[in-house]
Amino acid sequence: MGIGQESDGYDWLYAPDAPRTTVQPSNPGSRSEIPPPVLPKTSATKQKRRRKGGFFRLLMLLFVAWLIFMIAVPLVAWQDIARIDADPGFDRPASGATTTFIVAGTDARPNDRSRGRTDTIMLLTFGSGPTVLTSIPRDSLVQIPGHGRTKVNAAYAYGGAPLLVQTLEAETGLRIDGLVLVGFDSLVSVVDAVGGIEVCPERELKDKDSKLDIKAGCQIVDGKTALAYSRNRKSFPTGDIARGQSQREVIGGIGTAVLTPATFLNPLRWAQVNNSAASAIAVSENVSMIEFARFAWALSNAMSGAGVNCTVPIRDLRVTWDAERANSYFTHLRNGTAEQLGALCTDNGLEE
Repeated sequence: MGIGQESDGYDWLYAPDAPRTTVQPSNPGSRSEIPPPVLPKTSATKQKRRRKGGFFRLLMLLFVAWLIFMIAVPLVAWQDIARIDADPGFDRPASGATTTFIVAGTDARPNDRSRGRTDTIMLLTFGSGPTVLTSIPRDSLVQIPGHGRTKVNAAYAYGGAPLLVQTLEAETGLRIDGLVLVGFDSLVSVVDAVGGIEVCPERELKDKDSKLDIKAGCQIVDGKTALAYSRNRKSFPTGDIARGQSQREVIGGIGTAVLTPATFLNPLRWAQVNNSAASAIAVSENVSMIEFARFAWALSNAMSGAGVNCTVPIRDLRVTWDAERANSYFTHLRNGTAEQLGALCTDNGLEE
């Protein structure tokens, strides 16, 4: 560089031995800044990331295993449920806007082929409009085909599930789409599997026949007490009608307890509930697993306050159905207009 010439900032190119210094430009924004050097990752950082990734993989594996278990248990239990023929075969009502299941209870185990009387009969109607659970008092006087006018609970004893379906279809005008037979003795294990259920008697109840001894007020009871509670009728002035209300309460309590998070999060409890339920019920042959799941969901809705609970309209405690009110009642159920039931729906079936 000659004398009198200004430095252009690149003198080091001409003086190899001179120390190299970075000359900042007069306008910092005119040249990109040199990024900091990238340091290699340390082994500790890599190990930390590996541990974090392994933890999430373990969580995912546990979740997948839990999901498979939750699906497999009811699938296996479904195979163990007894199946029964409930098709009357002829003279059946046309399908309406709703689906109706019979829920019938006996003291025998569901897979017991010997027939007894059905001490519990309810109709669950769902699919259009509010879900409705209707109690049919066991002493209701109805026309049983081939056996004349007698108590409705004799239909199952005379001709099994097909005659029970035929009788109720003729009396209600509803198409029966499925039947679930419940062995109330077997429900003891189901109640115990869910850790007990809540019942709320309005007064103290004692009955030597059902062996019930329970105080007034809401309380958690075990399977043995729940069974006695569902059988008791002599402690009530309305007898069998009040027992139907208690049975609805017990079944609703089971449904509520089954649907709690504790059931789904505890694999042991989930398995016990499914296995106990499988041994406590029988299902008509035409009902698929998906249809049964819809039934179970509708039943839980009916008992959780999302549906309607009624007793068939009756004239007196003998128990004679009120023909006019009952006809209107079942017409609403068939048409899916249960929201219009109004005074037709009462706890005891009597006109208020």
